[in-house]
Amino acid sequence: MSEPQDPYVDESVPANPYMDRGYPVVVFGDHSFCAGKSTRVQRMPGPHMHSQVELNLVTRGHMKYWFDGRELTLPARRLALFWGMIPHQVIECAAETEFVVLYVPMAAFLELPTLSHLRQAIFGGALIEALDLKSYDFDMFARWRLDLLSGDRSLEPIVRDELTARVRRLDREGWHDLRNAQPIAKVAAHHDHDHNRVLKVEAMARYIGENALEDISTEDVGRAVGLHPNYAMSLFKRVLGLSIKQSITRQRLDAARSMLIATDRNVASIAFDCGFRSLSSFYEAFEHRFQTSPATFRKSVLKPGKRKEVEASPGFEPR
Repeated sequence: MSEPQDPYVDESVPANPYMDRGYPVVVFGDHSFCAGKSTRVQRMPGPHMHSQVELNLVTRGHMKYWFDGRELTLPARRLALFWGMIPHQVIECAAETEFVVLYVPMAAFLELPTLSHLRQAIFGGALIEALDLKSYDFDMFARWRLDLLSGDRSLEPIVRDELTARVRRLDREGWHDLRNAQPIAKVAAHHDHDHNRVLKVEAMARYIGENALEDISTEDVGRAVGLHPNYAMSLFKRVLGLSIKQSITRQRLDAARSMLIATDRNVASIAFDCGFRSLSSFYEAFEHRFQTSPATFRKSVLKPGKRKEVEASPGFEPR
């Protein structure tokens, strides 16, 4: 059972300072390899999204996520990792729950073997749980956190190498996707990557995440990273498995869904602020992806008291 907690302390900064604070895309550590300063798990006021892969090692208590539309629990002495651009929120935690949280740039995972099921699952929206934690993992994660918080930049590549090795071992020893809890333990063949191409894909994904609410196109995404649009489209699709256009639409929908949870703004204003040119195109895209209408989704996640507030607010649309 959750206990009353102190006000939420946010270690992130808005990706777009000109947007309403309900806009969910945020930045941790300027997109770098970094660690959470606090080890205390807090309930979050709303979902957020960020560019790095996030690793959560729960050392005490338990935490429950709202993760891309599902409620998933991570108990003590468990490790989870996921791509931060998937909307996520801690909605419940036991009193005094503690964890180590690390934020790892996408490139470190994009350089995993091309056929890695783990890599494909992470960028496909999975919430990964390791099946085989070692006793030394807790000491190692604590050490990595302190190293990254020390301000000594010479330690970062050491932590990156050690953590990457641990992730490769995790891929070999087995993991499951908490969304369906089916064990997966298949070793993939290794293929080398061109580091510069991986960095281009990471830069494109970040650009989309931070600018999807604007009127951007595939050409804009390619131009932002210095690539011809056709090559940008091909590279992005080959590495992440979805097109640039699909990624833009997904980010807009994820931002809108998060704002439906975290704010009491009406559906129309959210739709237009999230980059949709018409309300009808927003409803069509939302219902196609989530199999429900925006208003029905909002009712399903809001507590009764808050639901009445929203329904009584100016501009509420029952659709």
